[in-house]
Amino acid sequence: MRIRVVLAVAAVLAVLLTAGCAAAVDGRAFAGPQVSAGLDPQFVRDNDGSDDDRLAAAVLRDLEGWWGRQFPRLADGRRFEPLRGYFSVDSSRPGPPPPCTSSTDEVEGNAFYCPRADVIAYDRAALVPVLRDEFGDSAVVVVLAHEFGHAIQQRLQGVVPSSASLGSGAPTILSEGQADCYAGSFLRAVHDGQTPDLRTGDAGIDAAMSALITFRDPVGTDARDDRAHGNAFDRVSSFQDGYDGGVGTCAQITLQNRTFTQQAFATLSDAQSGGNLPLPELLSAMGSDLDRFFGGLVRAKNGSWTAPTIRAGRDGCGQGAVGLCSGGILQTDDALQGVHDGLGDYASGTLLASRYALAALAALDRPTTGAAAGRAALCLAGAYTADVGAPGSGFSLSPGDLDEAVNLLRRSGDAATATDGAVADTTAYARIADFRLGVDVGADRCLALR
Repeated sequence: MRIRVVLAVAAVLAVLLTAGCAAAVDGRAFAGPQVSAGLDPQFVRDNDGSDDDRLAAAVLRDLEGWWGRQFPRLADGRRFEPLRGYFSVDSSRPGPPPPCTSSTDEVEGNAFYCPRADVIAYDRAALVPVLRDEFGDSAVVVVLAHEFGHAIQQRLQGVVPSSASLGSGAPTILSEGQADCYAGSFLRAVHDGQTPDLRTGDAGIDAAMSALITFRDPVGTDARDDRAHGNAFDRVSSFQDGYDGGVGTCAQITLQNRTFTQQAFATLSDAQSGGNLPLPELLSAMGSDLDRFFGGLVRAKNGSWTAPTIRAGRDGCGQGAVGLCSGGILQTDDALQGVHDGLGDYASGTLLASRYALAALAALDRPTTGAAAGRAALCLAGAYTADVGAPGSGFSLSPGDLDEAVNLLRRSGDAATATDGAVADTTAYARIADFRLGVDVGADRCLALR
């Protein structure tokens, strides 16, 4: 965070599977023997018959079937044409390179769609097993669904109105955001049981989003970079838009209706610090700015506002690293420093904002206990985040701050906890969605949450 933000809407993954008959799997689970025994991956060229290739083949088979049903909706009834091929690559040893490459080294740790050859290739040595080990099979699903989204973009160019086709001149970050959106739509179908080979539950969706968050661009990447895919907030936002709105929502993405939050560092000193303030400076700067925002909100609703007093304590009054305690005391403990050091200054800042939000709810004679209060507090923290940098604000967000908030929310429910410890948002997906609601729509919508 530096001592000023342009925010907007912008969306991650999951899934685990079997083959032959669908089976429910979640989180970090691995593909079981059903995949090994039930699916012939021979349509994937150069595959070695391993579980990794069978997993990828199951994903690709379900993607083809699902897009066969979805594509006519976007293309004025036109039929979906399957891709020309899929390639499994072992980057750990010499071998025949897939189309659009000159050696297997070019595919190391990667998956890609090549429009010239109309193929998808993936690395079964340094991508698929690494994803499965780190996040579970769901990461493989989201990566391949994203690449399949690029094949859909290619098929829509010149076939349908520009509202459903980005066109060849679209900036990279826009086309990547749309591919994330299409991936989110597919994951929703998997979650809802609409695919024959794949199944996942809520924990799998959270695991999928964790992978997308990890795949974000390096902090400080310019949104105009021709390699930009988006920061964590942008990628999760695109994924959630597709998950909630379907392929029709994704097809309508344009530069006119989508603003990305990714930004480059403004100064060398900001880049060198990673945009992070020491915790004491953050508490001082944010305390004043939170007073500005929430005091203004309360007074605009005819309430009486007294800013909380921040004190160090032994615990966060049962609300985690920082909590709103009796007498308007905001109590912090050593865990807040751990959040700050481990995730960045705006992770701790998001916790602080959510506790100020509870103080604002109390000042407006609204409940601060119960699950709905926790949701409202998190949403209001998002509304505050969108207002940082407004006239009268003492600082702005640095390029990595929104990613720090997203990382906090995928790991912890503390920012969605009411004063009695109640938490409504038990999934990372729901927490991020409520935070985004405040960012995108504002405080009034947060106050209407039930």
